[in-house]
Amino acid sequence: MRAHGYPELMPVIVVGADTRLGGAILDRLRSRQGEVRAFVSDPAVAERLRSDGGVKVALGDVSDGSHLGGAATGCFSAVLVTEAATDSRKRSFASKPDDVWTQWAGAVRDAEVSRVIWVGDIGPDVAGAEVAAVPTDDRSPTDIADEVARLDEAAHI
Repeated sequence: MRAHGYPELMPVIVVGADTRLGGAILDRLRSRQGEVRAFVSDPAVAERLRSDGGVKVALGDVSDGSHLGGAATGCFSAVLVTEAATDSRKRSFASKPDDVWTQWAGAVRDAEVSRVIWVGDIGPDVAGAEVAAVPTDDRSPTDIADEVARLDEAAHI
């Protein structure tokens, strides 16, 4: 049973699931009931996640808001790992982190995601959604993943 009496957790997507923090978050969320999706740029990680099972995988450019929006359609929560906008991966649609985060905000807004959890720096506000940030300073990936799961399970954030 979900926290606060909800019978099942709604779908969640983790953008940047191929980062160190994203992987820890994805592992933590896989143990919950409800659908878990991963948006990754690394084909090897996508293949591993597909073969492990339990996660729906979208492979693409994290700066492509339209692809991300499609992958997030039907999700209740979106976990946006800001490291995926600042690391060394190729980004073709936006090169600056703020521009990537703006793409993400627009994508999850258009997908009508109800809850947005920024991991790291908080990005743009997402109109119509509950928004929270999980800072990463001096915290272990496990602690961060646990906090994300707590926010995902909460009745309100």
